[in-house]
Amino acid sequence: MTQALAWPAVPPAADAPDAEVAAFMWSLIPDDYLSGAGWDPVRRVLTPPVGHPTLGAWSCPVAGCPAPVQGTQLCSTCQKRHRVSGLTYEEFVRRPRTGRARSMEGCSVARCGRPRMDNGNRRVCRAHWHRFKVRGGKLEEFLADPSVEPLASLGDCGVLACTRQAASLVGLRLCETHDRRMAHLRRSGVVVDKQEWLRTDDAASYGTEVSFRGLPDLVAAELMFGIYQRSCKHAKTAVSAVRALIDRTVRPSGAARLEDVPHPKANRSAQALLNRTRAFVARVLKTPETEYAKDVWDLAPFGHRGSLVFTELSQPWLREAAKRWARDYVTRVRSRSANSHTQQHLNGLAKLSQSLRARPDRGLEMAALARADIENFLNRVSFLQANGHFTLNTRRAYLMKARNVLREARAMGLTRPGGPMAGLPDDFVITRRDIPKAAEPSEEGQDLPPEILRQLCSHLDRFEEMCCRELRVAVEIIIDTGRRPDEICRLDLDCLTRDGQGKPVLVYSNWKEERIGRELPVHESTAALIRAQQERVRTRFPGLPASGLVLLPTGQQNPDGAKSYDSNYLSCLHRDWVEAIPDLHLDDGTVFDKEKVFPYAYRHSYAQRHADNGVPIDVLAELLDHDSYESTRCYYRVKQVRLREAVDKVTQMQFNRHGERVWGAVTSFLGAERTRRAIGSVVVPFGTCSEPTNVAAGGGACPLRFRCVGCDHFSTDVSYLPELRAYLDDLLRTREKLLAMTEADGWARAEAAPSEEEIRRVRRLVQRVTEDIDQLTDDERDQIQQAAAIVHKTRQGFLGMPRIRQPLPDLTPERPA
Repeated sequence: MTQALAWPAVPPAADAPDAEVAAFMWSLIPDDYLSGAGWDPVRRVLTPPVGHPTLGAWSCPVAGCPAPVQGTQLCSTCQKRHRVSGLTYEEFVRRPRTGRARSMEGCSVARCGRPRMDNGNRRVCRAHWHRFKVRGGKLEEFLADPSVEPLASLGDCGVLACTRQAASLVGLRLCETHDRRMAHLRRSGVVVDKQEWLRTDDAASYGTEVSFRGLPDLVAAELMFGIYQRSCKHAKTAVSAVRALIDRTVRPSGAARLEDVPHPKANRSAQALLNRTRAFVARVLKTPETEYAKDVWDLAPFGHRGSLVFTELSQPWLREAAKRWARDYVTRVRSRSANSHTQQHLNGLAKLSQSLRARPDRGLEMAALARADIENFLNRVSFLQANGHFTLNTRRAYLMKARNVLREARAMGLTRPGGPMAGLPDDFVITRRDIPKAAEPSEEGQDLPPEILRQLCSHLDRFEEMCCRELRVAVEIIIDTGRRPDEICRLDLDCLTRDGQGKPVLVYSNWKEERIGRELPVHESTAALIRAQQERVRTRFPGLPASGLVLLPTGQQNPDGAKSYDSNYLSCLHRDWVEAIPDLHLDDGTVFDKEKVFPYAYRHSYAQRHADNGVPIDVLAELLDHDSYESTRCYYRVKQVRLREAVDKVTQMQFNRHGERVWGAVTSFLGAERTRRAIGSVVVPFGTCSEPTNVAAGGGACPLRFRCVGCDHFSTDVSYLPELRAYLDDLLRTREKLLAMTEADGWARAEAAPSEEEIRRVRRLVQRVTEDIDQLTDDERDQIQQAAAIVHKTRQGFLGMPRIRQPLPDLTPERPA
């Protein structure tokens, strides 16, 4: 397939003559593509060969039929014959085609320059046929007679678009087909302007032939450039659509440029082809310089998708400053959504511009502006929020975006003499104090409860039925790995590797921050899912190198397997699927809101699952590939009220080093005591320590060298039970290993071995906590476990000691590990 073109750096100027623009357009189309597509520059005819990947047709399967087929099983003539034949498709294609067949060959008389008649069985031109009929006899004898003289060509058909030769000297010198058309018009009594008819009537094309004759050179170049661009994108273009667009719309319009051609009304394929070709042509002629002068920018010349709109900025100085800022900003935006990020800033400025229009001078006198105008702007957005026009978050966004643009415009020097904001007063600024505080975030967050995820996974077969296997795999990988949808959709085929220990690792790219080749440890079940998808891709695209394939290839316009599904398309189908499945229920029977189920929620769920199981924030930030812990904290949250309730429940089952219950008579954990828990104690491996020296040192100065079960300052609760059990197992393993060692001296083994008393006390502590849990009812036990999970998330890690984590919940138990 033809590769995407490399556009020249400088297209012609906007006022360049059509001939220069046409030459530029032709220069963009490689010669090998034109020749491969069957373009004849002399005759100005496009005849795609059979088998062309995006334009070509194939031979009609009916025996003896020479006509080509494109987009259907049979050619148009055989389709009509099949409908009235009453035969099955298999029976029809086995019967040879009979009847007259068109022929583009010349007259069979030697050296005759005229075309033979449309009925190919006659084999001679019209003039020689009349002479043969007058003479009589057999046609072979007529052709062999040396007295039959060849005739000179009559030239091209008088119809401007026609590629055939004229068949008669009578009248307008038309070919056979156009002569019959004119005769039909006369018999019908239709009065036509002959010259206009000759200019606008369509060509008598045959097969896949498309005539560009009669079109201005610029229009022909634009059409061929659009066809070439569609081929570069592997989009199939029906010759019938090209022919209909030219014959029914472009040529009758007489337009000198494609942008002046009216929209086709009947043929949707032709209309789509015209729209796409116009977009290709308009884009190739654009530059950042030409876009800058407009009030609506196409961001393609800037290397981004979408557009920017400046029309809401009515003050010339503000609009010019916004354009200067936007031109600088789009060069620094790394996201694929540069248009939305930039437009959000412009929307904030648009609200400021709207507020300034309330001034007597409508904000045009820049030097007259002052802090009072900013205050009016702040009051206006506050009023709009109070009356329900937008939310607090939208209000904050408008203010922050407008503040960013004004601040950066000053930093860019736009307020200097000669700049668009020269003379802007210094007090015309939005400060940080002007922006209201954000609303308290919801306790629920955006993560999905485990029971909801399990229900969603049980309906993935329905999702596959609605779309395809690739998108189902994408959803499963997003759930398992917590990557962004765009990161999963754009995975390469060779995205799975092994680390030094032989464990599976997913290799992906963080496109949002442009960090390529990131590595994420994954479970074996996820690796098996990816390997199965890799096998499907290799089966679908045999013989192609794996380096050019993607893991989730789209099913359209993708012959080489290098084009992935778009994440926006995945999100749309995901929404349809969620709406189609039965209601989702929480464990308590409550119906879960389906609006909270979207692909990015799986990333929040991934973070919440790991946070619930004791993963420290530094590790979680690495798993999410965040630079800042603040970004990671946005993915999981425990409100103080919820934490306080959890601490209340956990503290009711608090134990000292002897396994005795403490706070047993307390039914409510006081706020002061909760604060003391934070500042008067420090987390140690299996509980908390209130020893003053150790607390002052942040847990790093234990006088007993962390022999916590032998210290009265130590206490623990039910949330530390997994750590206590793991520690007991570790003590027992260590003791057995030291007893089996014979290479070390006895005193060294004695010093390294855990004491029997420590083992006994830890075992008793574990037993005591377990017994108390077993005495609870099922509801109380569930509440304690949930409270312990909440406390786990807020617990600080202890330096130098390994974290003991519970296994993550299995969301897809049916998938093999």
